[in-house]
Amino acid sequence: MPAVSPTVDLVLAGGGLANILLAWRLRTLRPQLRLLVLEAGPTLGGNHTWSFHAEDLTPAQHAWIEPLVQYRWPGYRVRFPARERQLEGGYFSITSQRLHAQASAVLGDALRLRTPVARVEPTRVHLSDGTVVQAAAVVDGRGFTPSRWLRLGWQKFVGHELRLARPHGLAMPVLMDATVPQAGGLRFVYTLPLDEHTVLVEDTAYADGSALDVAGLRCDIDTYVRSQGWTPLQVLREEQGVLPIVLSGDAGQLWQQAAGVPRVGLAAGLFHPTTGYALPDAVRVADLVSALPELSAEPLFQALRGHALAQWRRQGFFRMLNRMLFEAAAPHERRRVMERFYGLPAPLIARFYAGRPTAMDKLRVLSGKPPVALRPALRAALDQAPPAARSLS
Repeated sequence: MPAVSPTVDLVLAGGGLANILLAWRLRTLRPQLRLLVLEAGPTLGGNHTWSFHAEDLTPAQHAWIEPLVQYRWPGYRVRFPARERQLEGGYFSITSQRLHAQASAVLGDALRLRTPVARVEPTRVHLSDGTVVQAAAVVDGRGFTPSRWLRLGWQKFVGHELRLARPHGLAMPVLMDATVPQAGGLRFVYTLPLDEHTVLVEDTAYADGSALDVAGLRCDIDTYVRSQGWTPLQVLREEQGVLPIVLSGDAGQLWQQAAGVPRVGLAAGLFHPTTGYALPDAVRVADLVSALPELSAEPLFQALRGHALAQWRRQGFFRMLNRMLFEAAAPHERRRVMERFYGLPAPLIARFYAGRPTAMDKLRVLSGKPPVALRPALRAALDQAPPAARSLS
């Protein structure tokens, strides 16, 4: 018989962003809760940088997340062949290093690193070593798993944090430099100036396939860095990622597959469907869960399921735009779609990033001469079937 550990109130399986923000919030508001965080790796958060815009969060949310924020800028820039623009408004980044340092200090012995999880149930976690952890509820935050009930594109990137020989001269981030050659999809370079001599440079593509050519992207980063007149002295860190961009799906079936286990983060589909930004949704979930009167498995599952399904319904407009980007535009034409978008009014762009476009915003995004052919755009906009439904037809 496997060993059974002492019962706790809540087990968070996975030490990624969503679970750690939830743990951070619960430690503040409900310190009496018997909490346990299980992470397979040696640190929390892996090796990532999470960014967000000022309007993505409420003032109260900005206040409680403030200790985790490492970098702040007053705005950002975008670059395209026929457009360059600076947009005002705060932009913020959290690094996995800071997340680990702050959260591990707060969690103390409620955190177990190097503890792989083999399987989760609503009230039990089965560890890879055979131990079973019993709890009033388990939350699965171990990341995204592709499903036959989702149709996806992909946002793929490799990033280098570089120490430069001379100051880079950037006053604020460049969220999208799409003046680079286009290959296999929308390609752009994302740059964060971390200090006068240090930048994070990510080569990013919105592409149809999920395969990541790390070696090729390393070369592309080096080419871009030298094209900016920068001389790198050292690669301080490399990060990489393959993020889902949801085109269509059946969220009800996804939660049916959860088998009663509460989910958060990418595992719950809680991220911006078009940009892939995950932090604002993780903050909202942390507020939601920490305010629940009861944290046993069934009410927690129902609350998170209801929240995720409501978000799914609200995000239909973004999935439609994603289909138009991936399925109506040829890969080399996708840049034109984004170039047109960044010519729209700044408040509209801010609401788009925050996931709160108004009815007039949606009309404005879709109005005018489309940057893609009309017939493929209409066909893509109307095609909402996930792969599983297509296979049954």
